Amino acid sequence: MTMNLSPPVTIIGAGLAGSEAALQLAKLGISSVLYEMRPKQTTAAHETHYCAELVCSNSLGSMLPDRAGGVLMQELEQLNCQLLPLAKQHAVPAGAALAVDRIAFGKAVTEKLEQNSLIKLKRKELTKIPEYGPVIIATGPLTSDSLAEHIHKISGEEHLAFFDAIAPVILAESIDKNVVFKASRYDKGDADYLNIPLSKPEYEDLVQGLISAEKHPLKDFEEQDPKAKKFFERCLPVEVLASRGPESLRFGPLRPVGLNDPRTNRWPYAAIQLRQENTQGNLYNIVGFQTNLTYKAQKNLIRSLPGMENAEFARLGSMHRNTFLNSPQILTAYMQMQKTPRLFFAGQITGMEGYLGNIGSGLVAAQNIAKLLSAQPMSPPPRETLLGSLCYHVSESPAKPFQPMKAEFGLLPPLIPPVKKVLRREAYAKRSYIKMKEFIENTITKNTQPS
Repeated sequence: MTMNLSPPVTIIGAGLAGSEAALQLAKLGISSVLYEMRPKQTTAAHETHYCAELVCSNSLGSMLPDRAGGVLMQELEQLNCQLLPLAKQHAVPAGAALAVDRIAFGKAVTEKLEQNSLIKLKRKELTKIPEYGPVIIATGPLTSDSLAEHIHKISGEEHLAFFDAIAPVILAESIDKNVVFKASRYDKGDADYLNIPLSKPEYEDLVQGLISAEKHPLKDFEEQDPKAKKFFERCLPVEVLASRGPESLRFGPLRPVGLNDPRTNRWPYAAIQLRQENTQGNLYNIVGFQTNLTYKAQKNLIRSLPGMENAEFARLGSMHRNTFLNSPQILTAYMQMQKTPRLFFAGQITGMEGYLGNIGSGLVAAQNIAKLLSAQPMSPPPRETLLGSLCYHVSESPAKPFQPMKAEFGLLPPLIPPVKKVLRREAYAKRSYIKMKEFIENTITKNTQPS
């Protein structure tokens, strides 16, 4: 049977991956129809109708050139990523991390999509994958039940799932700045974070409070999907982390190192950080405090913290179920479906974690679908790059047990010859840049080269 591969490309889902894919295709002169079910059909986590809405955190990760996030950011910039410039235009203070005003960023992405003549944005839920033509499925972990069932029928593979949580957001004016202080670790860079200092008794009370506080029953989520993994290890609810040991939080998201309390000129026993949520600076989210506590328990616990007695909430933490594919059984490293070559997947539904990885997967899917349309050989980014390693992770990892993964240096092949540990990050970054440059020069042809 001959496949109909004439444009436009259908893209299902206007999150980070779908939005990047549509913009990449447009730069290559390829038209697309981008379907987004919101606001007609809502999800358990989204709050707006904007495309590319950031749900769990407003941070895209580290910008440092020797950190995994910074290296992946460098790779995306080399590939002429379309969303990163918008993120930087709407950045908010976050030290060495790239954090954005979620509303301003989502609005900017939506406007860019709507203003592009090669992109038709349709606010409609697709319950089935179109029978003909090239398709990129980028519906994310909150894929609707009907579409998820259709994907299951086409792929013949069971979906996997885990439970994810969101952190609360606080009104800045309700925070006592006489207690909660601005500082950067070791006074490096601008003091972009607010810090709640905790003494040892206050920290111990918090840990006990988190463990004993009333929680939403997991039974409700387990009934939705009895096979779901309870939590993704990198997005643990704060109360789950607290239950793993009395020092778990103090050596995790509440580590106080390098944070001098101006009242004592010493590090506190523990510190809770708050990161600016929007450009106006009137909202802050609590870093690492994603939670499944009941709303009443969240309010009581947070208001028991120093300087937070009068805290007012713009959003409370919540939990939702995330769905992802058993991708090694389904996908190639091109983000293409093994059994149905006209179908491509991108974003968190593939098992790529992290905003930058999701953006990158949309970019890879778009570039490879463009090559398919022009009968050119497809190729993933090199294994020596973090984006390439993520593509190979979702396509070649053991199918059992397959779990989501974000960009980490541990995904990369070893350095040859070996490099001392203290120089390893810099060496990974340098190799990545060189390999990606070669890939762009030798593999991305003029027909698919971003302008």
